[in-house]
Amino acid sequence: MIEWVRTVATMGVNAILPPRCGGCGDVTDTTHAVCAACWAGLRFITAPQCACCGYPFELDDSANIGGDPDESGQILCGNCLQKKPAFDQARAALVYDDHSREYLLRFKHADRGDLTPLLARWVYQAGRGIWDQADLIVPVPLHRRRLLKRRYNQSGLLAAKLSQMTGVPWDGLVLGRQRNTRSLGGLGPSSRKREVGGAFVVDEVRAEKRNLAGARVVLVDDVLTTGATANACVRALKQSGVMHVSVITVARVVR
Repeated sequence: MIEWVRTVATMGVNAILPPRCGGCGDVTDTTHAVCAACWAGLRFITAPQCACCGYPFELDDSANIGGDPDESGQILCGNCLQKKPAFDQARAALVYDDHSREYLLRFKHADRGDLTPLLARWVYQAGRGIWDQADLIVPVPLHRRRLLKRRYNQSGLLAAKLSQMTGVPWDGLVLGRQRNTRSLGGLGPSSRKREVGGAFVVDEVRAEKRNLAGARVVLVDDVLTTGATANACVRALKQSGVMHVSVITVARVVR
């Protein structure tokens, strides 16, 4: 009886406010989905990819991608072979390009929290094999000034939804941004690293409550660019005793 009432209610809502494509806005058959045309424009990242940073080998033909094994036999890209990042593993659902950028800009700056279930589903798929080993999900934090201006943290919305989907608890306060860094857009790798260096700090009281010592944490963000922000967050987490950090994002920049 309850399911019947729920079904009827859903049909009524859809009749008044039909589900729409998360990309172009056209009416779709199901909620939190994209139409066939928008789906065709998205480039999802799949194997083969770097075992560490998740860089897709098939999308790069430059000499910078080695695809060579490290001492443990894992196949790594040239960058990770040269110098491994602070995080232990990174995965992204999509290549950051003109198509995925539109979703993320709306999600991040246009109050499109309704895109959360759609993007979270893609992130969930990208993190297969990680969720069942995770102890805590942590979003990349915003400084309080930027949070007041934007009114929400897009990474926090993703973390909350992913927690609901995976059963892994999340905490949006255990990691904080103590310095209001400038926008990293347009900055090179070295400038990004300097800008976010020391910008993040762990709340030790919450860390103790969450048993972060020896924990496996999943750090969630919208885009992985040079990895400067992710690495700065990971360093703060590991200084507080976290054993392993996986970074999972909606999209990542490819060369």
